[in-house]
Amino acid sequence: MNVSLDGQTALITGASSGIGRGVALAMAAAGANVAVNYPTAEQQAQAQAVCDEIGTLGGRSAAFEADVSDEAAVGRLVDEVTAELGAIDILVNNAGIANAAPVHKMSVDQWDQLIAIHLRGVFLATRSVLPGMYERGRGRIISTASQLAYKGAAGFAHYTAAKGGIIGFTRSLALELADSGITANCVAPGATDTPMLADVPPDILEQVRQAIPVKRIAAVSDIVPSYVFLASDAGRHYQGQCLSPNGGDVFL
Repeated sequence: MNVSLDGQTALITGASSGIGRGVALAMAAAGANVAVNYPTAEQQAQAQAVCDEIGTLGGRSAAFEADVSDEAAVGRLVDEVTAELGAIDILVNNAGIANAAPVHKMSVDQWDQLIAIHLRGVFLATRSVLPGMYERGRGRIISTASQLAYKGAAGFAHYTAAKGGIIGFTRSLALELADSGITANCVAPGATDTPMLADVPPDILEQVRQAIPVKRIAAVSDIVPSYVFLASDAGRHYQGQCLSPNGGDVFL
């Protein structure tokens, strides 16, 4: 099975930590040049640390600041990545945030911010890379959804709505891409040991773990192979699909 990404350029949004960091390192190990996107100056050091680690693997990478919900920033991001690392062959839409509130206490700003980063960000980044992919007749677009898009989660209506929207967007995009040589797919991880879980009380986290049939919170290393597979030639016949490494939490 050919999962080599030699000579390709991958842009990974939200790559300074968590799953994005893991995907960046894994794609670099598979031979890709990697653009490590981070949202604000506060994450610059983390993003540079990812690039430094890629360097120890012998890979080529660079860090790029951009808020994926900002149209102009995303346009600049794609231009800068292309200029420094080459035409973008792989886009991983991974940037995201998480916070909780019941619907009756959720502010409009809280709703709008999360939807903008997760869903508007996927649209903007995808739209920006597509012209080049169409021109070259190849490309891979992989977006991070969540198993919660299928089962829901109390307190996370904005998050699950955004993730469900990403899946619907990907399906429609896949039909548009048809036989263009470009694929669009999702990865919907289950609960994963990342900074997003850092503020979850231990008793709640234990409840989550117990509800997973395999009785384990995923490590990032459990999640990233799905991204590498979909980015590779081995995943060329996957179109509009959603792979969900979730330990049996949801059956798709």
